Amino acid sequence: MSKSRRWLGKGDRRVLTLTVPIILSNATVPLLGAVDTAVVGHLDSPHYIGAVAIGALIFSYVFWSFGFLRMATTGLAAQAAGRRDACEVRAVFARGALIAVVAGLLVMVLQWPIMELAMRLIAPTPDVEAAAREYFHVRIWASPATLMQYCMLGWLLAMRDSRAVFIFQVVLNSLNIILDILFVQGFGWDVSGVAGATVIADYSGVILGWFLMQPHLARLGGRWRDVALFDRVQLLRLTKINGDIFVRTLALTSAFALFTSFSTRFGEVTLAANAVLQNFLMFGSFALDGFAHAAETLVGQAYGAERRKQFLWAVRKTTIWAVISACAMALVFAVLGVPIIDGLTSIDEVRTTAYQYLPWAVMLPVTGVLGFQFDGVFLGAMQTRHWRNMMLCSVALFAVFAWGAVTMQSNHALWAAFNLFFLLRGLTLVVLFPTIIPHKAAD
Repeated sequence: MSKSRRWLGKGDRRVLTLTVPIILSNATVPLLGAVDTAVVGHLDSPHYIGAVAIGALIFSYVFWSFGFLRMATTGLAAQAAGRRDACEVRAVFARGALIAVVAGLLVMVLQWPIMELAMRLIAPTPDVEAAAREYFHVRIWASPATLMQYCMLGWLLAMRDSRAVFIFQVVLNSLNIILDILFVQGFGWDVSGVAGATVIADYSGVILGWFLMQPHLARLGGRWRDVALFDRVQLLRLTKINGDIFVRTLALTSAFALFTSFSTRFGEVTLAANAVLQNFLMFGSFALDGFAHAAETLVGQAYGAERRKQFLWAVRKTTIWAVISACAMALVFAVLGVPIIDGLTSIDEVRTTAYQYLPWAVMLPVTGVLGFQFDGVFLGAMQTRHWRNMMLCSVALFAVFAWGAVTMQSNHALWAAFNLFFLLRGLTLVVLFPTIIPHKAAD
């Protein structure tokens, strides 16, 4: 027996087998964000970095307003799988896909008011605004594909197919990175090249995702025409859950929007430095999301089967590994933070400014780990009301402290408020956790 098998129990191996491929695949997402920053970070002005940061923020705000397409799909499909209801597993995806297409087309139709509202709220400098508009008007065409991918990833996670999730993310983001470099460094398309690369990659991802779903559809059996797509009870439940997730996600993306908006008050260089440092958050969050996704899947199946013991086991094991991972990432960021910054931008004044605020970025995995982890737990159980309310409270407090930071003209205080926000969203969910534990014990 190998050493790893002696110190890793069967439960640990089960969690890591599900989680590690997700973490590796998720790592390509912040890598893509880092490449986006790097390819424009080596152009001749910091306003390109700010423009991509603002453009990406707008799409994060819009697209993750529909984050329920990923989250609800995972939780509901996992619970249906736990009940061994094959038709409902198919129906969960079909309902989500229909919403994704309609919502994506609606976003494209409303692109002008979305952009104008964003520019009024963020109020960037003229150069940053012009480049951000260029980025936005290219990337908007990916909307239906981006939202469809949420459904596909959520469904594959519910099927516990971490290998397929790994293939999906790696292929999609590798293609995006290659096109990024080709369009910006090769063709000289600056921010429009970054946006165009995303559009092509997203539509390619939908085709790949459909092929990855086929083995599970064959295993489940049944036919699409037998799916109760408009089942009244399920639609009412879906509407309630999606409403809670929508409000919660809107609140979360509002926190990021506030952070970027307030960063603009400190000038282009500080905005660019904060955008560079947010890549540390991306690396940390997508790694921690691996354990959150594992919790969501394992908790969802246990909750659907009404297995109290299995539910508590899933929460305990995934949380332990998430905390270990968070501490390890903070250590890596502390050691490699300066070289990472240097790799993301060659502009000396942006580098120097980012060095000043690096310790705050190093802390984010530790202050954020419980928030990410218990997001997965509450989503797996589909207990979204408390989850929504605690996010609203955390964002409200963050807004107060962030405004105080702007009043004091302190970017350090803004970063402190950002860390406090992540800490609060976790602690509030931990306090409420006992209220969602299943009462029945079918183990």
